[in-house]
Amino acid sequence: MLFLLLPLLAVLPGGENADGFKEPVSFRVIQISSFYNHSWERNLGSGWLGDLQTHTWDSNSSTIIFLWPWSRGTFSNEEWMDLETLFRIYFIRFFEVVHRATSGLIFQYPFEIQITAGCEVHSGKLLGSFARVAYQGSDFMSFQNKSCLPSPLAGNVAKHVCKWFYQHQRDKDIIHHHISDTCPRFLLGLLDAGKAHLQRQVKPEAWLSLGPSPGPGHLLLVCHVSGFYPKPVWVRWMRGEQEQPGTQRGDILPNADGTWYLQATLEVAAGEAADLSCRVKHSSLEGQDIVLYWEHHNSVGLIILAVIVPLLLIVCLALWFRKRCFR
Repeated sequence: MLFLLLPLLAVLPGGENADGFKEPVSFRVIQISSFYNHSWERNLGSGWLGDLQTHTWDSNSSTIIFLWPWSRGTFSNEEWMDLETLFRIYFIRFFEVVHRATSGLIFQYPFEIQITAGCEVHSGKLLGSFARVAYQGSDFMSFQNKSCLPSPLAGNVAKHVCKWFYQHQRDKDIIHHHISDTCPRFLLGLLDAGKAHLQRQVKPEAWLSLGPSPGPGHLLLVCHVSGFYPKPVWVRWMRGEQEQPGTQRGDILPNADGTWYLQATLEVAAGEAADLSCRVKHSSLEGQDIVLYWEHHNSVGLIILAVIVPLLLIVCLALWFRKRCFR
């Protein structure tokens, strides 16, 4: 039964509050299952608090891996053991049912199924819950309240699966209960357990560099900002107090330690770079913005060259004299 993933949310513990979190926060469970043939499949499972992965499922040992000390929330060891047993049973049944569906020509090898389910809370209240299924990377079906909604692009196959789903009232009730009740209680508990980590403030480091030449007579200025937490950050190239409209922000990427990295670029004519600066705003800076001036960066580069070039000349001369002396 394709929808048995959603009882995974039943394992999620409850919590009392999430004081201090000003923005809506979501938790979601993701499953990606690849089916190559009748006897060969691969399964990936993970849990995510916003953009932060908190859990993963080890398919080899059929165990839950906790990626942070607080990922257990308020569950006891016995409860997590029961949960692992539930997951093992679920995955066995899931694979059996999907393989059976291929025999009925609903799916055809090779194919991939992605399922995500979760909820979002704000100020201790449920904003909404969701459950979506994709087939081969495209929307297949979703759940809203106790309704199964086939994707218009999925055709009759999704309609057939939803029709089957409506014939299994117990599964429908389980899904609705866990994404609308159990999930938000777990999310609040997880936020409470991880509050010290999630509410920490880590100041960014910033530096400037030249990117690949965009063309003759032009420079690509790069402002690197790394090691900041939380994720929201403001980075712009400036001329005085004027933002430069040509600033291009890249994606905010994760560092291995859970902090974030971003770079902002600006293409300018070579003679117009002198008055530019990169400004960084972040909550950890408490209003004390980081401002890096391109002319200072350029001056540092010239100083380094002024030191390195003479040293290289001295080394080369020393080697040359040494060779002549020992001939």
